[in-house]
Amino acid sequence: MRSSPQLLALADYLSGEFDNRQQALAEPVWYVHLRLWHRPVALLAQDSITLFAEQANIVNLERPYRQRIMRLMEGNNPDGSLLVQYYMLKDPTALSGAGRNPALLDNLTDDQIDILPGCVLNVKQRTLADQSYHFTASPPPETRCCFTYLGNTVEVALSFEANKDEFLSYDKGIDSETGKPTWGAILGPYRYTKRQ
Repeated sequence: MRSSPQLLALADYLSGEFDNRQQALAEPVWYVHLRLWHRPVALLAQDSITLFAEQANIVNLERPYRQRIMRLMEGNNPDGSLLVQYYMLKDPTALSGAGRNPALLDNLTDDQIDILPGCVLNVKQRTLADQSYHFTASPPPETRCCFTYLGNTVEVALSFEANKDEFLSYDKGIDSETGKPTWGAILGPYRYTKRQ
């Protein structure tokens, strides 16, 4: 697959290990100190670049959560925008800890994941002076990201910004009845700095 420079840059910026240490120290009441991993995986490679995502509280790294798959693709819009499609793992516990131990991802196959139909983001890029990019990802109008987890329907609002040094997550859980956020980036984004 031939990828655009923008898609390759997005994959590069998102890949790695991140934490929000400065933010958690400055505002410990509102932001938990988290570690976030985005690891490239050999899935759906015919037309995309795919990442495994996982995060953990820094004081409990052995209990990671929010395992998901992010498929980065070329968009079909004339403006050259990109797309991110989210998938869930059929058995998240089977890959628990793969952020810290990426060898666990070596045998991950397409049949171990399910697409999350409403969980897609349009990604727009702005070229910066140093031939790098600033990416902003947001859902298309009138879409809802919902999935079933442990027998419950979960709704999340997904969006992010990324550059070569920082990843800002605006993800939040949504109460389906009230439409109000219940967890996550309620007071503003989680500001992750790339560490590795």
